[in-house]
Amino acid sequence: MKLLYDIGLKAYNGLLTVAAPFNQKAKLMLQGRDRQFEKLQEAFAGNTASVVWFHCASLGEFEQGRPVIEAFKAEFPEYKVLLTFFSPSGYEVRKNYSGADFIFYLPLDSAANARKFITIVQPKLAVFVKYEFWHYYLQELEQHHIPILSISAIFRQDQVFFKPYGEFNRNMLRRFTHIYTQNKQSLELLQTIGVTQATIAGDTRFDRVLQTAATIKPIPVVDAFTAGQKVFMVGSSWPADIDVLLPLIQKYKSTIKFIIAPHEIHESGISTLIQTIGEGAVRFSQADAQTIANYSVLVIDNIGMLSALYSYGTYAYIGGAFGKGLHNTLEAAVFGLPLFFGPKYGKFQEAVDLVKLDCAFPVNNADELLAAFEKVQTTPGARQTITDTEKQYVQEQAGATTQIMADIQRLLKR
Repeated sequence: MKLLYDIGLKAYNGLLTVAAPFNQKAKLMLQGRDRQFEKLQEAFAGNTASVVWFHCASLGEFEQGRPVIEAFKAEFPEYKVLLTFFSPSGYEVRKNYSGADFIFYLPLDSAANARKFITIVQPKLAVFVKYEFWHYYLQELEQHHIPILSISAIFRQDQVFFKPYGEFNRNMLRRFTHIYTQNKQSLELLQTIGVTQATIAGDTRFDRVLQTAATIKPIPVVDAFTAGQKVFMVGSSWPADIDVLLPLIQKYKSTIKFIIAPHEIHESGISTLIQTIGEGAVRFSQADAQTIANYSVLVIDNIGMLSALYSYGTYAYIGGAFGKGLHNTLEAAVFGLPLFFGPKYGKFQEAVDLVKLDCAFPVNNADELLAAFEKVQTTPGARQTITDTEKQYVQEQAGATTQIMADIQRLLKR
């Protein structure tokens, strides 16, 4: 399996090189890793402070790790924080994040890269968020007796760790000093393969969304657009989601305001979306607070506003579940919104929980979405019951950051 792992990484790097002229993400990944070790050496050349390294695959994992990063900075101001990303969708959005002292792409996993990286950075602790398992980095950290934590981890029976041929991957898990799982099922799966250095801490995203909700600031243009009316929020949508949403939008846009925040922001996609919706749609960058109340659909053409926009919602649709998988539901759930999304949500514990609590409604097509929405809208007391249940659920799931930080304090102060 190690040979296949090495071959897979080399093939991946080769595909990036081939795809870079045609694919923006591939191009950014190659550019971000160009002269990377020179840049790392320059950044760390004068550093005398102890370093803790946090690694996130992408933007979603960063939002999971952020409460711990910020709690760490508050508790250990004498330490420097290194934040690394694997994906451009994390690095390019958060490369200027003030909570970290150093922000880089993670060099691709190899024995030589891991050795160079650890030699330059010399972290006192490494924290990997959710899904990140890199053989050579974990091996190098273990050889240097550097504690390694995995936080907000979640595991499923169908993953390679639990297959007869998964010993190579199981060995990665055994290198962690401790694994903090999101749920009991993940803990029990780890125990079946002899990984016992694990406990249930929950999902740090609950802490993050509660932090965010407490610090939301009003957006004047959106205030003018909503004007106290009911609002149907659409977050992280893809074209497949819009196909399902369109009949609902066309039926209700005369009585309900719609705010649509696409997952990917590019000119052709925004223009197509505006044309698809037709009359009554305006993009945020072209909106005027004096006239925006005349429109019924506001299309967001920037990044970074979504969590604040959910605070305006009465209902919310979360995108992605007609494609690779559901996007973040908790940013909307913290405000107690009835949630709607497509069928691919089973890998997300909070979505499964919210469906069981009758706070979220998975649908397979436009007809099912209309039916589910109208049932919530017309059933007396339904929306308030959902709001109360959902807010209580989010509050009850919070606290993972406090548990993880208590162990970090023991590791660094022992």
